[in-house]
Amino acid sequence: MVEIKTDAALDAMREAGRVVARALAAAREAAAVGVPLHDLDAAARAVLAEAGARSPFLGYRPSFAPTPFPAVICVSVNDALVHGIPDGYRLRDGDLVSVDGGAELDGWTGDAAVSFIVGTPRPADVALIDATRRALDAGIAAATVGNRTGDIGHAVSAVTRAARCGSPLDFGGHGIGRQMHEDPHVANRGRPGRGFPLRHGLTLAIEPMLMAGGADAYVTAPDGWTLKTVDGSRAAHFEHTVAVTHDGPRVLTLP
Repeated sequence: MVEIKTDAALDAMREAGRVVARALAAAREAAAVGVPLHDLDAAARAVLAEAGARSPFLGYRPSFAPTPFPAVICVSVNDALVHGIPDGYRLRDGDLVSVDGGAELDGWTGDAAVSFIVGTPRPADVALIDATRRALDAGIAAATVGNRTGDIGHAVSAVTRAARCGSPLDFGGHGIGRQMHEDPHVANRGRPGRGFPLRHGLTLAIEPMLMAGGADAYVTAPDGWTLKTVDGSRAAHFEHTVAVTHDGPRVLTLP
């Protein structure tokens, strides 16, 4: 079931989105060479606690997962695409890190992700991050009244193809609101004019995931959560929670 939000609900989701932005910023600020991944999670937890927000990630267990997720953020490093568990791994110079996090505040949810490089950047990683960010921007620009979810997927995949990157076929964006994952599914590829119609008040998490090697396939790590590229190439992930409005896309998870 798809819920169309009132303008008041969009304002409430914006407040949840501000918390998400602060949590991601705190995790990014904590990231440095030699720092264990669980320190990034601790930084995000502190932001959620200060805001009086709940994590929709902590304890989440979808059908594919062998155990509930044990953290408030996903931290995926290098060839990890998404769903990485923040553990004792210590960041190294040149690591490509993707952080995905959410917050539930006063019954409404926000979800966002960011990718960045720790220490010395590699040109190929800079290009991958730039392409993933541009794919997100293209998807957001297509989130307008009168379009359909296929227009968003088409916009994202056009950037992905131009960058000669891969993207997982069965993972993408989603509706969001009272729950982190709601209908409709927002694939990262699609046909213009196809899919669910975009109306004022529809809220979506748009999240391109790009793999530098060009393959669309992935493998699941032994932890049952982390998805990794098949060929060991690096991956990047960006996401924003976006409201479709008569005035154009409204990004709810900006700082």
